[in-house]
Order: sequence, then C-alpha cells, then structure tokens
Amino acid sequence: MREFIVEADGGSRGNPGPAGYGAVVIDAATGQTLAERAEYLGVATNNVAEYRGLVAGLRAAHELDPSATVHVRMDSKLVIEQMSGRWKIKHPDMKPLAFEAARIFPPAQVTYEWIPRERNKHADRLANEAMDAGRRGERWSPQDSTAELEAADARAAAGTASGGAVDAGTASGGARDTDTASGGARDAGTAAPPSAGWAPADMGAPATFVLLRHGETPLTPQKRFSGSGGTDPALSAAGREQAERVGAALARRGTVQAVVASPLARTRETAAIVAGRLGLDVTVEEGLRETGFGAWEGLTFGEVRERYPDDLTAWLADPEARPTGGGESFVATAERVAAARDKLIAAYAGRTVLLVTHVTPIKTLVRLALGAPPESLFRMELSAASLSAIAYYADGNASVRLFNDTSHLRG
Repeated sequence: MREFIVEADGGSRGNPGPAGYGAVVIDAATGQTLAERAEYLGVATNNVAEYRGLVAGLRAAHELDPSATVHVRMDSKLVIEQMSGRWKIKHPDMKPLAFEAARIFPPAQVTYEWIPRERNKHADRLANEAMDAGRRGERWSPQDSTAELEAADARAAAGTASGGAVDAGTASGGARDTDTASGGARDAGTAAPPSAGWAPADMGAPATFVLLRHGETPLTPQKRFSGSGGTDPALSAAGREQAERVGAALARRGTVQAVVASPLARTRETAAIVAGRLGLDVTVEEGLRETGFGAWEGLTFGEVRERYPDDLTAWLADPEARPTGGGESFVATAERVAAARDKLIAAYAGRTVLLVTHVTPIKTLVRLALGAPPESLFRMELSAASLSAIAYYADGNASVRLFNDTSHLRG
C-alpha cells in the first residue's frame, strides 16, 4: 500500500482579506513531490483558506491512489485538532469544509500531525504565490514555475505516464523538496507518523523538560489575570523565597543541564535565582511567554465576569475566542508554545532542561503531550513555583512524568 504525505497551508492578508491556499502531495517512501495544488480564493479568512488547502491536498492524493494511506501535516493547530476529533468545529464556514475533507478518504486511511510553520515552507510558498497572482489579477498554478514546466517537458520527452491528465494544479515527478526530507528527531519526514504506546527501549535518552512555574508576584495571591500584556510584575518576597527553595532542590538532584526562561520579568527573575544555584546561564525563549489577556489584565475572575460577561462566557467555551481588547486565544497560544517546544527539543535532544514559564504554557505542554482537548486547561491546578516534567522521545512520543509538584516548598 502506498503512503502519501500531504502538506497544506492557507493564508489571508487581512483575515478576512485576499486569501489563497497551497498543498503538496509527497511520496512518503522517496520524498518525491507527486502533486501540487494552489488557488487564489478572493476574500476569505485564514481558517477557511487552510481548510481549502487541506481539501485540495487530499483530493490530489486521492486522484493519485484512492487506496493509499495519507499523513497530513499542517501548521494550523485548529485544523489538525478539529480533523483529529479533539476540538469541536463550531464555525459555520468551516463545518462543510471539514465534512468535505473527511469524506475524501476513509477515516482509517488518514492521520494528522501539527508541524511548525518553518517545516511547512513548500505549501506556504504555493499559497503566497497564488495570493500574489490574485492581487495582480492573474490566473496562476504551480505549473507556471519554470522548474515544473521543465519537469513536464522531460516527462513528455521520455514518454512516461503521469497517471492521468495533468491539470493546472498537478505536477508529477518533481524534484524532492528540502522541507519534506527527514532530518531531525521531531521531523516525521519519510517515517511513519508517531504511534501511541510505550517508547521503545532503543530510542535513546529523551529531551526532558522540567517545567517550573515562576514564583509568586503581588498579583498571584489575589488570583488576578497576569499575562503578557499587563504590568509585568516582578517577584514578591515570597516568590523570591520560593525560587530559592526550587534552586536548592534542583541542585540536590543535579540533573538539570540548561535553563530557559520566558522573557517576562517574573520568569527571568525566578530563572536567575535557580540558575545561580545550579551554576548555569539563562537563555530566553519568546515562545514561552504567558497568554496575553487584553483588557482583563490585572482583574480577578469575578471582576471580568462582572464587566465582560459575554466575552468571558465565549472564552470559556471556545479555544478560538480571545479575551476582550485584543487578547490571545488558547489556539494561538498553543501554536506558539508548540513551535517553541519543537525548537527546544531539537536544541536539547537527550538532555534535561529547566523551562521557567507560566500557567498557560505549562498546561498547554501537558495537554499536548497527553492529547487532551482544550477544555482540559480549566481542569488542571498549577501552583506558583511548582514543578512538572515531560520527556520527549525521538519517535515523537511524549511521557508526562510529573505534574504540579510543590514538595520542595515545604519544610
């Protein structure tokens, strides 16, 4: 049975605005590009464009071999989670597209994987070229590129079959795209998608993230929203004491080999105290910052419910909803955190690294490792200066080893 990789992307310049999609079908065994699709859509949203790219990629794969297994890779967390059945599809524009995508292949033949944007460059390029052409009022297809025309000429001269008529979105037998090549612990490349279960004994040492929530700030005991867009408070005296206790406990264990922190003041201060006890330097990673809570920054939950009841209700029910005043949705946070996770796994393969971050990023990392739905974020308790731990293996599997441990703060 053949195995295809479908990489798809979509974009909108304005959201909604001029939109387009790109999709590519790759032979999983050889890494060869088998088909490309791209189209300018007119005015649409990012999410609709991404779904249109998925549908086009699956159709192209089906045209090549309807009996094949397909592994879909996209940088849209929303599409991947919804098509995997972990997130509900609520938007009326996306429900029919998701239904259409699900009907192209039997569900058992299709798997889904989120990948960071930098690993989806081929489909992203196609989408942007389609949007550029649409803005100029031109019709465009992937075959308009010189490389694809030369490949078509070469096939015609050799008299090879292309598996059917070549339409404006299909290019068979193209050169291997460098973004699809296997070449890293987290890159699925030509390998089969990760499977659930125990990690094999020969996977080698995992990248282990010890996750530390920062120590208390003056806002912590009052349970106020404190994200990326607020006053950026420093640690309180109690928070500095907590950080000292964490540092002492980790120094006794002697397992942490590097320290990485969110850019916010409370995490950098916590990290500096702990790293000082460990004799390590601190690296800052932007992707580990807390969610931005917009107009809710500095308010208690009760105050938000009183002032913004409808927005709060929507936020609690829908991971795409954003806090009032330009806050960040949980979907956007998950995409950012997952990209930082993959970057750090590659940088610290086989090592143990302390990540000093915040409530939402830690809960998100745990949720993603468990494959839990977005609503699980509201069902986890995470104390100030608590420790959690996740191990990431070379085959893509993850194992949650610890959650919300505060034993080091007692006695």
